[in-house]
Amino acid sequence: MIRSELIETIASENPHLYQRDVERIVNTIFDRIIEAMANGDRVELRGFGAFSVKRRDARLGRNPRTGEAVQVEEKHVPFFKTGKLLRDRLNGK
Repeated sequence: MIRSELIETIASENPHLYQRDVERIVNTIFDRIIEAMANGDRVELRGFGAFSVKRRDARLGRNPRTGEAVQVEEKHVPFFKTGKLLRDRLNGK
């Protein structure tokens, strides 16, 4: 499911809301999650999962084309851990 499909689904299930309002709500939620993660905070949605940021240390990598050693800088990557409810539903429990 992509963002536009999510907006369309929510709007169709809530006919009392305008689609533009649903779009604004969904965009605000995503923006707040991104903002929190950019600040290094953890975002937990009970039953769904938790978003956090993990730090990867600098390391020596290899250019796959030339085989030359390349220094890879430290970076921060998003990480998602599923909640128990989501995990159970995916496993048919």
